[in-house]
Amino acid sequence: MVITREPDTTQTLIPDACKNCPNWKRCKGTACVGETRYKVDIQVIQTLDAYESMEVKCPKTNQTLKGTFPSDIKGQIQYGESIASLIVTLNTVGAVSAKRTQEILGSLFDLPISTGTVLKMVSRCAAKVSSVVETIKEHMCNSAKAHFDETGTRVDGHTRWAHVASDELFTYLFFSCKRGHAGMTEMDVLLHGVAIHDCWASYWKFNVLHAICCAHLLRELNGVIENHPEQTWAPRFKKLLLDMKKTKEDAIAMNLASADEHTIQYYNEEYDAIIQVAFAENPMVTTEAKKKGRPKKGKVLALIERLQKYKGEVCHFLKDFQIDFDNNQALYAGYFYPHLFGKCA
Repeated sequence: MVITREPDTTQTLIPDACKNCPNWKRCKGTACVGETRYKVDIQVIQTLDAYESMEVKCPKTNQTLKGTFPSDIKGQIQYGESIASLIVTLNTVGAVSAKRTQEILGSLFDLPISTGTVLKMVSRCAAKVSSVVETIKEHMCNSAKAHFDETGTRVDGHTRWAHVASDELFTYLFFSCKRGHAGMTEMDVLLHGVAIHDCWASYWKFNVLHAICCAHLLRELNGVIENHPEQTWAPRFKKLLLDMKKTKEDAIAMNLASADEHTIQYYNEEYDAIIQVAFAENPMVTTEAKKKGRPKKGKVLALIERLQKYKGEVCHFLKDFQIDFDNNQALYAGYFYPHLFGKCA
């Protein structure tokens, strides 16, 4: 912590041996500050302001006139902006439920606030920032890139889907009873840049540029490595992803905007070679002609086909350094904020 202002009080501490020494008055002039330590504390002072509306009978009109209360004094008991700010912060940022917020304010400050009042204050705050929410949505629509994700949560006792669009500056959350493409369409974030996501099929229905979260791929590859040690291609592909990530990090340290053509060509060839080995180790199982429907691929072969089909989207982060290696930005926002809000209800 950095001290940025002058202390309210300063206590001078003299050595214990000097307190009763007859020579202290003579030594005092040569003493200097050897070390300074600080104690930071807060004081919460409850204030009570009374507003008295005066009544007077006008001798001209014979009417009773009353003093006008300020616009924010609407009832007999009114809570001030500082209390409202604390309540909203506890309930939203702090993820403290309305009931617990009521108990905290009652025990610490002796404020008899009901849970209904807590929820009303949060709702009023939400109404005040509605224009800011629209500004964030517009920013995401015009962003050069955006991270997308969705997660289930509980709202008023019902299952809802929180759709997330996020970048380094803003996070836009949209709660819908629909998931997948229908919920994303309802969210109405018409991105003009690159959409970074976990390769879920619903995202490919939007006509934008795409980039796949390589952290998801690494988790899937780890699963293949742990459960299918005979799959030699999986550790090679994992190493390929991590090598590309390291190449990007080194290039950024050299203030480069993308990897050079020679490096990209090398990784392209290695990518194709690994996929070729992967298909050789996982041939498609032929089914009897009598059986209907698609043949079962299994998770390993499905992953291999996905890596082959979306090669450009997997390697997007290496060709454009503005694109992130992973989708953690949306994953964090998609998990933390909806669960936080659900916990506050």
